[in-house]
Amino acid sequence: MAADRDPYLLTSPRIFLVRMVVFLILAGFVALILYRQIFVAFQANPGLNTLIITVLLIGILLAIRQVSRLFPEVRWVNAMRRGQPDQAAHPVLLAPMATMLGDGGLRSISTVTLRAILDSIGTRLDESREIARYLTGLLVFLGLLGTFWGLLETVGSISGVINSMQGGGDATVMFDDLKNGLSRPIQGMAIAFTSSLFGLAGSLILGFLDLQAGQAQNRFYNQLEDALSANATDAFTASPEAAALPADIRAALERLASSSDPANSRAASVAMANLAEGIQGLVQHMRSEQQLVRSWVEAQADQQGEIRKLLERLSSETERR
Repeated sequence: MAADRDPYLLTSPRIFLVRMVVFLILAGFVALILYRQIFVAFQANPGLNTLIITVLLIGILLAIRQVSRLFPEVRWVNAMRRGQPDQAAHPVLLAPMATMLGDGGLRSISTVTLRAILDSIGTRLDESREIARYLTGLLVFLGLLGTFWGLLETVGSISGVINSMQGGGDATVMFDDLKNGLSRPIQGMAIAFTSSLFGLAGSLILGFLDLQAGQAQNRFYNQLEDALSANATDAFTASPEAAALPADIRAALERLASSSDPANSRAASVAMANLAEGIQGLVQHMRSEQQLVRSWVEAQADQQGEIRKLLERLSSETERR
């Protein structure tokens, strides 16, 4: 059974999803143990801390979605490798690939098509991670925002306490006023530290999930590249029309194919194919023109030979007379 297995079949990203779930369970277990302290810290600034937790939950859902969306894509590619495309649903992430391949499957793919497919998929994978990266940075920003907010509250309240103190009064009354006034600076410090705590903890959780999602996408991309490369053919050397082109023109077309813009790679492939046909026609036209010139030169040479013979005959007749 192991010998019959296709080595280019894609691996399921289930292991990365398991890691994410295990990490979230451990984080939830720690939060359950420290729920009293976390609840007290949350009450220091419920509004900002609620926003931080909401962003964290959104980021967790997006990270899990990035991995879970790879499952149908892997099943579709493996079904195509086995020659059973009807057993897998139409892909979403690989929709351009399915459109370009059509009913031909993975039997034969040109290098230009391979480059276009990989560039398109790589761009889509990078775009899907941009939101998660932004949310990670947003959590850090919200934590820093709470820090500066709390520091402003602390500085302002300390200034108010100092201004409210009056000399010449009863020492007991002044001490009570000072003690009551210091409650606001302490509250400001609580806002600063708790918001930073929630923001940094959230960025730590979301950063680990984004790391696992990135590893799953990278493995999917690499295995897909290996699977497609196994069926790739060089369109410029396999085509009889392209093989008739000069070596320098073929090299230029291959460099152009390898450096094509991912957003226009499919259009560039069609354009290069038309360009190859146009150049081939131009070469044939130039060859026909060269044949015409060669024929004209030969005709002129024959005429000059006839004229030379005529002049020699006239010269000989003149000498006889």
